[in-house]
Amino acid sequence: MMNDIERLTEYIRNVSPPNKATVDRALEREFWLAKPRGTLGELETVAVQLAGIQNRLRPQHQHKLMVVCAGDHGVVEEGVSLYSKDVTFQQILNFSKSGGCITVLSENVGAKVILLDVGVDHDLPPNPRIVSAKIARGTKNIAKGPAMTREEAVTSILTGLETVLLEPYVDLVAAGEMGIGNTTPSSCMATVFTGMSPEEATGRGAGLDDKQVRHKVDVIRRALDVNRPDPNDPLDVLAKVGGLEIGAMTGVYLGAAIRKAGIVVDGFIAAAAATLAEKLCPGIREYMIAGHKSREKAHGALLDFLKLRPLLDLGMWLGEGSGAAVAMYVCQCACEHFNKMTTLQEASITDVVLWPDLPSRAIA
Repeated sequence: MMNDIERLTEYIRNVSPPNKATVDRALEREFWLAKPRGTLGELETVAVQLAGIQNRLRPQHQHKLMVVCAGDHGVVEEGVSLYSKDVTFQQILNFSKSGGCITVLSENVGAKVILLDVGVDHDLPPNPRIVSAKIARGTKNIAKGPAMTREEAVTSILTGLETVLLEPYVDLVAAGEMGIGNTTPSSCMATVFTGMSPEEATGRGAGLDDKQVRHKVDVIRRALDVNRPDPNDPLDVLAKVGGLEIGAMTGVYLGAAIRKAGIVVDGFIAAAAATLAEKLCPGIREYMIAGHKSREKAHGALLDFLKLRPLLDLGMWLGEGSGAAVAMYVCQCACEHFNKMTTLQEASITDVVLWPDLPSRAIA
């Protein structure tokens, strides 16, 4: 029987690149749709990208999945957040009753919501939406030592991954999060993976003032000095300065790629998880669509590192998966135009000028 590391390695081997032949066929179809070429901008790029990911000339959006991964963080005791960790479980309860932003937006776009508890420091009541997969009651304080063991890090990834694999159908997948204090480990991970300084990687989180941000930078620097995470070992980074829910989000992305579903990446914490996924499984970024640009300071740098350009810039910085939920509707529009428009030939349009390609997000 394989151990968890071997299982994860085997899963990663099952991630193959999007189908280039299908991309070429989709580009040809997009070229001949009844409109000047390039006039739908990012909708065209997304449609072609999803065709290659799903390996079908008519990319689909009907089966949308939002996995909200939840876990607490010991580093909260350092005063890096305006809120106590009790808010984590209080919000998960709110989500389970459809009262949170992520549930409202996900339901509006027709996405199934799973609330995945991998590390909430509270016993959540039974609820059809809540999947209890608690690995620990939160991480340890990263300013004093490792967040978790390497085994717990691997388990968190496998939990998110296998949650996606259990779904009968998936076309578009996003990972949301709830974990008070989780911008701090995300900033640590961004620093390790991209070489940013702690100052460059640290934002205001849920609304810190300048003095509080400086303190947060100090905590992040201390966490990196104490733990010395190895940038060449993604599991070491997750175990030492990450979060259980960040690991689960990483697994969600891996599971989506195995299932050949488009990955819609949310904000800063989601981008940190996406970077970890790319480090574990080079090339998985080709499955990713950056849903939006968060106001969180280092989000843009992580998207640049992943070579992703955001679909939307709405000034959002809530997290939870909210930006990805909104972007799922854009992906739906991309699929609909591509699948349902007639071609120039079908519409009997002969007097047309084909515009040259316009600048767009790279598919590769």
